[in-house]
Amino acid sequence: MSRPRTRTRPPVALALPALLAVAFLLLPLVGILARTQWGELGSHLASPGVVQALKLSLVVSLWALGLSLLLGVPLAWLLARVEFRGKALVRSLVLLPMVLPPTVGGVALLLGFGRRGLLGPWLEGTFGITLPFHTSGAVLAATFVAMPFLVISLEGALGGLKHSYEETAASLGASPVRVFFTVTLPMVAPGLIAGAALTWARALGEFGATITFAGNLPGTTQTLPLQVYLLLQDQPEAATSVSLLLLAIAMTVLIALRGRWTGAPPAREADGPQVPEDKDAPTAETPPAATKAWPLHATVTGFNRLTLDAEPGTTIAVVGENGSGKTTLLRALLGLTPRSHADLRLGDTDVTALPPHQRQAAWVPQDGALFPHLNALANTAYGLRSRRVPRAEARREAQAWLDRLGVGHLAHRKPAQLSGGQAQRVALARALAARPRLLLLDEPLAALDQTTRAHVRHTLRTHLAGFGGVCLIVTHDPVEAVSLADRVLVLADGEALQDAPPAEVTRHPRSPWVARMLGRNAWPGTASPDGLALAEGGRLVVAEALPEGAQALAIIAPEAVSVHRDRPGGSPRNVWPGTVREITAVGSRLRLLITSPTAPDLVAEITPNAAADLALTEATDVWTSVKATEITLVRL
Repeated sequence: MSRPRTRTRPPVALALPALLAVAFLLLPLVGILARTQWGELGSHLASPGVVQALKLSLVVSLWALGLSLLLGVPLAWLLARVEFRGKALVRSLVLLPMVLPPTVGGVALLLGFGRRGLLGPWLEGTFGITLPFHTSGAVLAATFVAMPFLVISLEGALGGLKHSYEETAASLGASPVRVFFTVTLPMVAPGLIAGAALTWARALGEFGATITFAGNLPGTTQTLPLQVYLLLQDQPEAATSVSLLLLAIAMTVLIALRGRWTGAPPAREADGPQVPEDKDAPTAETPPAATKAWPLHATVTGFNRLTLDAEPGTTIAVVGENGSGKTTLLRALLGLTPRSHADLRLGDTDVTALPPHQRQAAWVPQDGALFPHLNALANTAYGLRSRRVPRAEARREAQAWLDRLGVGHLAHRKPAQLSGGQAQRVALARALAARPRLLLLDEPLAALDQTTRAHVRHTLRTHLAGFGGVCLIVTHDPVEAVSLADRVLVLADGEALQDAPPAEVTRHPRSPWVARMLGRNAWPGTASPDGLALAEGGRLVVAEALPEGAQALAIIAPEAVSVHRDRPGGSPRNVWPGTVREITAVGSRLRLLITSPTAPDLVAEITPNAAADLALTEATDVWTSVKATEITLVRL
């Protein structure tokens, strides 16, 4: 049952002025309705002068709309997507016609485009074009005052559009112009339509700049608002009828837009309800045979400072703390960030100087960035079509990739109709179908539940086995790092702290964060004659001897920690009192977080039966012990 919405009672001090404002705005409109001679409305609107002015207004407003779209759409994109000096000034110029008195705008147009203006003499002498007192002048005046509505509306819509859609399209091989027309414009279509409607309505009602710059010539520049001005002098009843027509047009546009002209991004399809994961979907287990191979060599500078070399077919898991430079590394390889620069060679080709859409490096961001206006098949074929593959061939190959990843039966569904796991597989199919030489996956499974994640992980592992390039996967999941990757690259502050096979990283992690990610206790310290002096205080007795003063990381597996209710005797040389602070289930075992005044926080793993025998609960006082032989030291 939905909760009843709480109604807020506004204070009188605010409600009364608000009601007066509504009355102030409403009263003139009511005046038009009250003074309209409804019996004469038809004859007034059908008079030859009004009909002629109406036709001219439609011609002028439609030309002004076309000119505004031609000039205003690129300008809105520039303001929303590009940083440049003087951007605030350009935006002020866009807004200026909205606050400038229309007659002043007309004077400015005369001084700019008139016969004695800055550009007018050149236009007349070179092309024989005279704008003032001509229909083209009325179009220019209407465009001047109306185009800001289009620019503002579209800039707001573009500002609400995530960059990942356009960046993903570029990584699939689409040129900037293709990205603009096939991804950007379709996704901001509501904002564009709203801005176009307002622009047309404003151009239709333009008066001040038109009469000042283009004059009031019947059949040439006398638009409907100018006709109203003339009728007021001799036929006020007819002027009221024509005003009612303009009012009706304006109100119809505003009601149809329902406030969307402000540029707030519309709810995307991807935000809609999603269907459950289809567990019985067919999954092809045989990966496609790789026909070509592309080794990778990259030297990355800037925030990231490292060198990467990998043979074809290598999968590298990139791990590290937040802010360590994982996503920045991927974006540097794509050529999408100024923070880092990658000198990149794929196979025999140096792609360093190439723009993102020519590098053949496909990217799958965390959310997949499936284009919501395209179905799964069109999404998957997008990269192929960007590389000029014929439509029929692109669709056949895209369908084959969807079939391989077990989502071929969903080819005609939009992203909003897919579950999280299905959408991730479509995003992966789209990247693989683009024929990349480098595959970059940024936490592709992070948003999935555990069951779906395991299924998609298996599918991904199967198909990476047949990939002829190099794949980098950013992940925080130790299972993904170990099960999918041939190498694990550990980043810290943009540098490579460790680059080794998963088994080596698991046994000898060189980062406390990675050790904890893998479920290990990691205590940094300094070697001393009697063991390891811990950085957080305390001492650890170890079996392995290190040179005195050497920095090391002590790795203790949770299952190597013994938990007792009383102080243990016997062989353990590392014994600490502590308190159980947290108990969590990990598979068939229980994981305990134990704090101690004499040692760093310690994680232990025991069986449920052992926990029951010890009568453990949170806040229980215990003793912990670790044998010296169970401690692995990693030199730092």
